Amino acid sequence: MSSFVTHLESAIDGTRLDASVPQTMHAGRPLWVRYDLDAVGRALTREMLAHRPATLWRYRELLPVADDNAIVSLGEPMTGLVRCPRLGAALGLRNLWAKDESQLPTGSFKARGQTAAISMCRQFGIKRVAIPTAGNAGGAMAAYAARAGIEAFVFMPQDTPLVNQVEAALAGAKVFLVEGLINDCGRIVRDGLDKMNWFDISTLKEPYRVEGKKTMGLELAEQSGWELPDVILYPTGGGTGLIGMWKAFAELRTLGWLRTDKLPRMVAVQSDGCAPIVRAFDKGERFAEPVADAHTVASGLRVPMAIGDFMILDAVRESGGTAIAVEEDRILGWMRQGIAAEGISFCPESAACIGAAEKLAASGWLRPDERIVLFNCAGSQKYPHLARLDLPIIREPAKVDWEWVKASR
Repeated sequence: MSSFVTHLESAIDGTRLDASVPQTMHAGRPLWVRYDLDAVGRALTREMLAHRPATLWRYRELLPVADDNAIVSLGEPMTGLVRCPRLGAALGLRNLWAKDESQLPTGSFKARGQTAAISMCRQFGIKRVAIPTAGNAGGAMAAYAARAGIEAFVFMPQDTPLVNQVEAALAGAKVFLVEGLINDCGRIVRDGLDKMNWFDISTLKEPYRVEGKKTMGLELAEQSGWELPDVILYPTGGGTGLIGMWKAFAELRTLGWLRTDKLPRMVAVQSDGCAPIVRAFDKGERFAEPVADAHTVASGLRVPMAIGDFMILDAVRESGGTAIAVEEDRILGWMRQGIAAEGISFCPESAACIGAAEKLAASGWLRPDERIVLFNCAGSQKYPHLARLDLPIIREPAKVDWEWVKASR
């Protein structure tokens, strides 16, 4: 089938660009992919989706790939939308849900963006790609590049979790550990554009990862019977997923697929160790100032400067949402609370959303009966470096203290 893409559009000033050739940014800011939604609506109805395989590519008409043979897939499934009654009760929220992205290939939501971006690289004949990453994006890009037979270069801060280093290297990528933060890694990728002739897969520096990420919003709508939740809590580093979902909701509304025009209030969640979006939101500013000395155990939130800052803030404000920073020293506690309550493998980034729900419920911003969805972006098992959690593990099974066992019940 052919693509329904009409053009690319600058997010900062609306300039139209040709979608038939590889593009990165305009005026130093990201691009939108635009579709002929009238044509999409004539070719596809929401009822037709029920007869398609439950994978990300069921939304083929709303994705940018023109050639089916270019699609690079690892079988991305529709991820679970799981009710969380025990965790919700603890937070005073009676209708709390989690969208569990840990079920995707490579164990995180980064698979969504990379299947779309690498597919477009394959369509354009790109042979070499590079990415700066704070964790899961590098492993996902390496896996999809391996699937496509594309050479991959991954640049990570030195303290990036070992799991992320290993998964990228095992997939055949050339992995470099950089002294500094993700922005320093991004500078190396940018400096190598001419020298290495690679395509930059950085967050929002190409327009296709956001298209893959928007399928979170398409799936959520379909799983919810085309009636969206009241509130979405989203852990926000680069913010591609939040931006993508807001784009998805706008497209669905234009298609007339939603049962109501009411859209969710979007909540951007950060750690107080790295909260540039929250600071800009609180000041009423459209662009965020970089954070010095950014730190957080949630590596995906350690993004001191997001190139799509204004896109995140626009979406949050248009939705009537908010941006909130939670206490860094409580993230691991919320992570343990969520997993113990529901058995869902919450990652530290998503644990920050549990903290945000707690704070917003206590303030009354979240109401007890509202339908609230928080996104779990990866599995906790990808963070073994957080083993310093004070967990009740018996170290010497042969010498079990049965009184201790009984007392711990």
